Amino acid sequence: MYRQRTRALGLALLLSTLLAGVAQAGVLEQAQADWLAGKREQALLSVQTALSESPQDARLRFALAVMQMESGRADAAEALLLGLTQDFPDLADPYNNLAVIRAGRGELEGARRALEQALALQPEHVQAQENLGDVLLRLALQAYERAQKLSVSARPALELKLSRTRELARLLAPGR
Repeated sequence: MYRQRTRALGLALLLSTLLAGVAQAGVLEQAQADWLAGKREQALLSVQTALSESPQDARLRFALAVMQMESGRADAAEALLLGLTQDFPDLADPYNNLAVIRAGRGELEGARRALEQALALQPEHVQAQENLGDVLLRLALQAYERAQKLSVSARPALELKLSRTRELARLLAPGR
C-alpha cells in the first residue's frame, strides 16, 4: 500500500515536473535566442523571472549561471553552480563549469577536483575531459617550474619537458 501511494505520488510529481519543464523550455529557448542576439539583459530578466516561478528548475539555474559566467560575474555564477551541485549532485555540467571558474582564478587543484567529479558522473563528457587536460597541463608546468627552481645542476630532460610544456601552454592559452 505504501509503495502504491509512493509510486502514485512519484508519478504525480514527475508529471507536474514534466509539464512545468515544457512551459519553461520555451522561456529558456527564447532567453538563449535573446542572449545570442545580444539582448543580454532581456535574456537575464527572462531567466530570472522564470526562476522565480520555478526555483528548482535545474536547466534555468544552469542557464543563469552560464549567463553570469559570460557576463564576467564569476562569483554569482559560482554560487549558482555550487547550489546546483548540492541540489542535483548527479549532474556533471555544474562541476565542469565550476572548474572553468576555478581554473580562471588559478585555483588549479580545485578545478581538477571539480573536473574529476564531473567525469566520475559522466565519463564521456568531452568538454570536461578537455578541460581536465588543460588543467593537468598547467599543473605539470607548475611542477616542472618548481623542480627547475629546486635543481642545483643542469637537468636536460627537465629543461626539455619545461620548454615543451611552456610552448604547449602558450599555444593553448585563451585568445590564441
